[in-house]
Amino acid sequence: MPANYLPAFYFHKIILIITMIPFVSAVFFLIITPGPAVLALAGVGASFSFNHGIKFLIGLAIGHILVSLLVISGLITIVFSVPHMRTVFLFLSTIFLLYLAIKIFIQGSSISLPNYLAAPNTIEGIFLQLINPKAYAVHTIIFSGFSIFPENFIYETIWKFVVMNAIWFPIHFAWLAAGSNIKKIAIRPSTQKKINITMGNLLLLTVILSFVSLSA
Repeated sequence: MPANYLPAFYFHKIILIITMIPFVSAVFFLIITPGPAVLALAGVGASFSFNHGIKFLIGLAIGHILVSLLVISGLITIVFSVPHMRTVFLFLSTIFLLYLAIKIFIQGSSISLPNYLAAPNTIEGIFLQLINPKAYAVHTIIFSGFSIFPENFIYETIWKFVVMNAIWFPIHFAWLAAGSNIKKIAIRPSTQKKINITMGNLLLLTVILSFVSLSA
């Protein structure tokens, strides 16, 4: 590398790092903020088990990648351009969150669970992400904002996708681990029931907030 090229090279790197800091920070806080998927994941770990939570997490991850592709391709923009489609997504996600809350709420109780109220699985994780309005909002912010490599859209998109997933996976795994660690502790059934009720109520709160935004 020519000597006279070094100052320009390092200057470019410094500018790139400075540009990356706001983006990485924004991605971190957007993802770590408890949303429907994170609360459901922690609830599954706390009320069922880590293994059940892994299955649900795999579904969330697949759905997360599908949402990324829908946003990057612009297909979701076309879908949301249909009148009332955002309301339909919000309504579906609200109903599904209520369904998950019921699963978590009654787990460990004396109520006998029918097959359809068993632990959330991979398919349900995918479905939750695909109907979750917050997921589309977060992905749109990430891929539409923060111009990192304005001269190369493909490179910038790939870079954002890699960085986002480098943050997404550890954070979601940590939420699952935190929830499942509660399950591993030898506690009385009555205490476990209270934990399940608390996790279910958190999802119910998300449902209520969804209805508020629906009527707004």
